[in-house]
Amino acid sequence: MEVDQYTNVSSEWSYSGEGSRLPLIDESSALGTQAPKDRLIAVLDQVEMRVERLRRDTVRIEEERDSLLSTLDSVKHSELLSDITECDKEDITRYADRILARAMTVEVAVRTDRDPQQEEALHQVNLYIDQLVMSVHEDAVIAHTRCQTYMNACTSQPDPGSGTDKNFESAILGCTLDDQKRVKKRLQGLLDYFAKLNVTTCS
Repeated sequence: MEVDQYTNVSSEWSYSGEGSRLPLIDESSALGTQAPKDRLIAVLDQVEMRVERLRRDTVRIEEERDSLLSTLDSVKHSELLSDITECDKEDITRYADRILARAMTVEVAVRTDRDPQQEEALHQVNLYIDQLVMSVHEDAVIAHTRCQTYMNACTSQPDPGSGTDKNFESAILGCTLDDQKRVKKRLQGLLDYFAKLNVTTCS
């Protein structure tokens, strides 16, 4: 079977840079100095490294998308809207909605293998956070305080000014490590959003 041949450098494959395609094997070429098993393992090592980098890049894109959506939401609910005319407010809203529609066409996801218990734990965590998000416009101060208690459950150095939500802590500890990291970043994004709104926690 003959496959794409790259520049020969002491073997039948080579790597030409960070953004290059991975090499493919030409089974008709000379065996070279490495045993066939070692050569195949070397390629698999490279593939595994690139897969992990792809997962990291996808997670970063997910986080960037969430950040953009949070910013759009903060614009649509900004107090500055009360200082402009209704006509200008409609222009701003239409502009934000147009960007939001474009943003929603981007779908990225990194799948994490979970057992049934971990799936249930993540479901519970998502329910807690979804309820938190829905409560923001009802009482931002209480929502901010609750968000901080959730964040305290995700860190070894909690904010001394607020407590820890034990129910959320129990749920997050049942999640995979990847999910725990992702949830922590999501909560940090919400805390950053509250900071933009100049919302403080309950005393």
